[in-house]
Amino acid sequence: MDFFRHRRFSYPGLPALVLLIAATGCSSADDNTRTAVPSPGTKATKLCQNLDKSLPAKVDGLDREDPEPRSALTAGWGSPAIILRCGVQRPPKMVDPKVAEGGDPDAVGGGVNGVGWLMEKRDDGSTRFTSAQRLAYVEVTVPEGRDTASVLVDVAGAIKKAIPKGIAD
Repeated sequence: MDFFRHRRFSYPGLPALVLLIAATGCSSADDNTRTAVPSPGTKATKLCQNLDKSLPAKVDGLDREDPEPRSALTAGWGSPAIILRCGVQRPPKMVDPKVAEGGDPDAVGGGVNGVGWLMEKRDDGSTRFTSAQRLAYVEVTVPEGRDTASVLVDVAGAIKKAIPKGIAD
């Protein structure tokens, strides 16, 4: 007796399994943060490219994981991401007299390790810092719940090295 000669052996769940694997393999599991890439002038772009080469591999203990689209003008660390954007426009509050006088509850100026910053609280709970008195504006957005001081300490050295003091265009 040959039981197996005319029998077709099939796995009823095999097509479903193949479909599941194919769908999973083709689906996007991209957890990368997306951010807008600034478009500064030539001078600021060159400074920002130099900054990108000087940025630390870790900020606040988090590994560097750059946002999409990839650019020498942006960097990121961790998830939720600390995002750095170089070559941004000067924020309006940087020249607002209320901020300079301490009359704006959502914005304040200050400095960390030789880099001046404008700090702005955002509606989503994050804090945005924009460098002041440098030839290119550098913006660092820190998600709610992170230690902002350690983030600024970690990036200050690279900013001082790559972006000279002065007033950005």
